[in-house]
Amino acid sequence: MKKIATVLLGLLLFSSLNAFSQNVIKTPVPARPAGQTDVLELKTAPLPVVRVAFIGLGMRGPGAVQRMTHIPGVEIVALCDVEQKNTQKVNEMLVKRGFPKAQEFYGDREVWKKVTALPNVDLIYIATDWKSHAKMGVQAMKDGKHVAIEVPSAMSMDEIWDLINTSEQTRKHCMQLENCVYDFFELTTLNMVQQGLLGDVIHGEGAYIHGLQPYWDEYWNDWRMDFNKERRGDVYPTHGLGPVCQAMNIHRGDKLNYLVSVDTKAIGNPEFLKKDRGEDVKNFRNGDHTCTLIGTEKGKSILIEHNVTSPRPYNRMYQLTGTKGFANKYPVEGYALGSEDLDPALTKNHENLTTHEFVPEDVRKALMEKYKHPIAKDIEEQAKQVGGHGGMDFIMDYRLIYCLQKGLPLDMDVYDLAEWCSLIPLTEISLDNNSAPVEIPDFTRGGWNKIQGLKFAQ
Repeated sequence: MKKIATVLLGLLLFSSLNAFSQNVIKTPVPARPAGQTDVLELKTAPLPVVRVAFIGLGMRGPGAVQRMTHIPGVEIVALCDVEQKNTQKVNEMLVKRGFPKAQEFYGDREVWKKVTALPNVDLIYIATDWKSHAKMGVQAMKDGKHVAIEVPSAMSMDEIWDLINTSEQTRKHCMQLENCVYDFFELTTLNMVQQGLLGDVIHGEGAYIHGLQPYWDEYWNDWRMDFNKERRGDVYPTHGLGPVCQAMNIHRGDKLNYLVSVDTKAIGNPEFLKKDRGEDVKNFRNGDHTCTLIGTEKGKSILIEHNVTSPRPYNRMYQLTGTKGFANKYPVEGYALGSEDLDPALTKNHENLTTHEFVPEDVRKALMEKYKHPIAKDIEEQAKQVGGHGGMDFIMDYRLIYCLQKGLPLDMDVYDLAEWCSLIPLTEISLDNNSAPVEIPDFTRGGWNKIQGLKFAQ
């Protein structure tokens, strides 16, 4: 029944897209500032030693610092947080790990500006609250630094365009720290797609479904709950959208055209606030569950969902439907493929294999071993030992440093950041206009078909 409901929802949303395609709400694309060019496949001078400064040492920052201590050629120069106890605690960890004590910055909400201005820093790593991400990233690039920003990196169209324009102007990398594209199943499936095993991927699904009731009080100054009170729509779309966009080569041969969003009323979070904190919030903006359907230039579709309040198991969905196969991560990892498309060595004794069920477990394991992504092969064991969501965080950091050291294009660029974050303001527009279709701009400003296919530089 759940699958039928999902299909019906998809059909409803897609019919909405077709019915209202002539009345799409337009989204302005500002002219590229004079003298600027795109930063597609941007290459910069190699940095054999990458000097890193960290801003934000609450929930995500300390783990990032710890992971960086396992990557050769990294110097941790500065640590910054509003609270001194956080910088001190991370510095103690550095000393225990055998690293020099980093310079500490703390005490007020503007102290981070001293960090971006430091002359001995190459990369600013930002893990603060959402509202601070974009302004810090813009200033870091203006101060001559590459920047890596936690998800989501921008919360409005103005912030998105500021990051794009500044990256193009300064020729500095601006990468969103989207770890889920480096999860082992996603990486392996991406390689399968690129090797043609799934055929033409025509539909993808992703989500962030994660009940946050046990964690709401851990967000400094309650910033995340405040954002959900004040804003409507998919406010955390990148974990679900990022891996699907990579598999579909978005702005590398295809582009996102428009979206339609629907949501439920807000029940769970207001009830939590009333029961847990005694707050009676009358106008809680964000609904419990949000569904967004996206149409692409090449006639493909993407379904993205968001829910942080319902009592459901953690789920990022991650499904790819191809003309020759299907991949599914949650709740069970599996692949469905036609037996005629499989290596005979993998299908021995499985004469009854059909496209109506997942391949047997031994076949799934063999497929994942055969199609293991090249960037995971050499560091998989180390990634699992170092950790960070099972190792994907370490792969993300490792790849960032590797590409900076070699002077290679990063795996994710500022246009990926823009596309994936744009659902935050655009779904709100759709919802506030009775689920009207809303245009998703071409953030490359004409370069979406310039590159054919996603390539991770080696």
